[in-house]
Amino acid sequence: MSRAAGPGYDPYAFEPFAVTVDLAVFTVRGGLLHVLLIRRGQEPYAGAWALPGGFVLPRESAETAARRELAEETGLSAELVAALRLDQLRTYSEPDRDPRMRVVSVAYTALVPDLPEPAAGGGGDADRARWVPVGEASGAGPGAGSAPDPGAGSALAFDHAEILADARSRVGSKLEYSCLATAFCPPEFTLGELRAVYETVWDTALDRPNFRRKVLATPGFVEAVPGAARLTGGRGKPAALYRPGPATTLHPPLLRPTEGPTR
Repeated sequence: MSRAAGPGYDPYAFEPFAVTVDLAVFTVRGGLLHVLLIRRGQEPYAGAWALPGGFVLPRESAETAARRELAEETGLSAELVAALRLDQLRTYSEPDRDPRMRVVSVAYTALVPDLPEPAAGGGGDADRARWVPVGEASGAGPGAGSAPDPGAGSALAFDHAEILADARSRVGSKLEYSCLATAFCPPEFTLGELRAVYETVWDTALDRPNFRRKVLATPGFVEAVPGAARLTGGRGKPAALYRPGPATTLHPPLLRPTEGPTR
């Protein structure tokens, strides 16, 4: 079948628009869920905090553009960025989401351990990049200084607050069905340390006995380290140590509570 335009097709009958990519990249630091943000050095929203991203070039795919923009705007190495597992989140296409022109954005998300500090300035329109606790990120915006100001009452640039909320929900779901949480624990960890990862990402306090029962009943999730234990600072006997098991997905899934207290 020919790829040439068929009779009667007029490509100029449609208003042109641009395609961009945005990335919500999360990690766990100091017991808090952090998201990677950049401060915009150009208009629109100069001085505002935003998710990394930018325009898709004519001869590249959206995912290729996402990795290129992430490396350019954060200073993370191309090798590190190439190895990241990016999951496509959704497409954002409201007509007025960008004041410059009609722009459709393909958003990606990732939850990864052990990423280094970013350093903007290698390219793109970012003049600063940093990890920001998710709880503070929604307060970032025009007029913010060196870090997002939770009391500023302003939002992230563009519709990035919506993208961030959607991405956080997605990575929370990822912990329900995958063994990713163990990547944020030491090589040998207690079930309390594993539970803390879930509580951090889900922002929910979990029932200890119920969590322990579900983890140990899930085939291949964790393996006990024979004879190993660690004092946890509380009263009682030392806590047993575990290491990641051979499973990569959880059957049955470890579902987050539908109701319960936040941490």
